[in-house]
Amino acid sequence: MKITRIKTTPLLVPYKKPYHWAQGIIHGAGVMLVEVHTDEGLVGIGESIATPSAIAIQAYLKIAADICKGRSPFENARLMGECYHALFQALGTCSAPRYAGQVLAGLEMAIWDVMGKATGRAVHELLGGAVRDEIAYFGFPQGATAAETAAEALDLADAGCDVIYVKVGRGDALDLDIVRQVRAAIGPEKRLRMDPNEHWSPVRATRMLRKMAEFDIDMVEQPTNAESISALAQLRDRSPIAVAADQLVFTPQDAYDVCREKAADLIVLGLHETGGIARFRKIAHIAEAAGIDICLHGLYETGITTAAANQVGATLPNLDDGNQFMNHFLKWDIVKTPDLTLKNGRLPVLGGPGLGIELDPDAVAGAAEAHLKQENSDD
Repeated sequence: MKITRIKTTPLLVPYKKPYHWAQGIIHGAGVMLVEVHTDEGLVGIGESIATPSAIAIQAYLKIAADICKGRSPFENARLMGECYHALFQALGTCSAPRYAGQVLAGLEMAIWDVMGKATGRAVHELLGGAVRDEIAYFGFPQGATAAETAAEALDLADAGCDVIYVKVGRGDALDLDIVRQVRAAIGPEKRLRMDPNEHWSPVRATRMLRKMAEFDIDMVEQPTNAESISALAQLRDRSPIAVAADQLVFTPQDAYDVCREKAADLIVLGLHETGGIARFRKIAHIAEAAGIDICLHGLYETGITTAAANQVGATLPNLDDGNQFMNHFLKWDIVKTPDLTLKNGRLPVLGGPGLGIELDPDAVAGAAEAHLKQENSDD
């Protein structure tokens, strides 16, 4: 079996309502749909993040497509190595593993999807098999105000989510109000996590964590700038709350350094940061050797990434029990089946073949149209 064509389509799936976080407000998920066609009629699907420029991502993937054409999808690891070399080493760019991961993740997961479809197996079976039957996700409430966030947090807690996760880093007074009102809404039994998205200096983070400790915070995610491992390590050393690394870890080397420096109690990790399924697992195994759990991360994504993360998460002994879930923000999903709605804060491990999903052509067309509309309005 050979790869004959790789098609890329920029998409924008609007959110139901504005998404508030420390870096601003987002109104939709901009992704690049990647379809890998083969001479046996099989088509693998994946997605890359398409921001800040879908045109740029698409141009890089065109070069990668030329490398992959005529090759076997079962050369996935070699193909990704050659794509990285051509795009980010050979022509003067020298080294860009973080950006490369975001560009190539969709292509890598689409090739895994082809491999699964060719063998009639779910991706998790190709990776050695699942070690669990379901994956637990946290409830992720949103709101412009603390009251709105708390009301949605209560709904998610009532729907069965054992862990609630809120965005902070939006100003000290608002942050404290969000945590206070959410804890009051969900009660003492539910676990509460927060994420300032690198928006706190070590001094500010120390001050805020002391104030927030009374609300029984389960974990704070990447409070300090991701350029400094030492800043996070220093904070963790004096924090009354468990500390997670997120944007600090994109590569196996990043994971090794975080573990060596004892900078985090948990590593939050995404397929788009790592460059796909294979390197995600490599990083997870490094963390496992250090006794650290991995939490699935979400960003700009549709059900394609949800499914891919579900497949790889199923194979990890050190997977956290409160993983990130982004689908409930989407006005519509481009995945037709299976139903990716959480039940009691959980999804079963998805069956195969491949990623175990089928796209909705009408939803894809609507997302492509939404992208073009936004692109034209920007012009």
